[in-house]
Amino acid sequence: MTGHKRLGMWLFVMSDVLTFATLLIVYMALRLGNPDWPRPFTLSPAILFATGMTIVLLASSLTMVWAVAAMEAGDRRGAVRWLVATMAGGLGFIGLHLTEWRHLLETVSPGTIFGSVFFGITGLHMAHVAAGVIYLGVLAVGVGRGKFAAEDVETGGLYWHFVDVVWMFVFPLIYLMAVKP
Repeated sequence: MTGHKRLGMWLFVMSDVLTFATLLIVYMALRLGNPDWPRPFTLSPAILFATGMTIVLLASSLTMVWAVAAMEAGDRRGAVRWLVATMAGGLGFIGLHLTEWRHLLETVSPGTIFGSVFFGITGLHMAHVAAGVIYLGVLAVGVGRGKFAAEDVETGGLYWHFVDVVWMFVFPLIYLMAVKP
């Protein structure tokens, strides 16, 4: 059975890559086809805030690497600690993102093309982060009880890194390309 979980996660991730790729391609087609595309973001505070969100998410990727390494070394307590740290990073990202949305809703309507695409793509990503936090929570409990192996934590890491990689496309394409001149 070794490898089946990883294969399953890779297949899921690849299907999700197609979803996000399609959404980002549609976004770029809409943006490039509309010379009056809104640019609602200023360097400060919007881009600096989104950069902070990015740093939090990337840091959670590092803690996930450490969780996998701890589990491979047989350190279940360490793996649980790093999984919880990763979950905290995910929750921090969600909290920062919701704060950003609350402020952005004052100037961008979800009923506009930009608003619907922006909130749709970033909302889908945020839902993936939330699902990842739940998934890692289940992993942390199972690892702590001795029910999961290193492969399970590595599989969770595949998902978590996927979520981070998606953000590395969302951030420049949606945020940085929509900065006010």
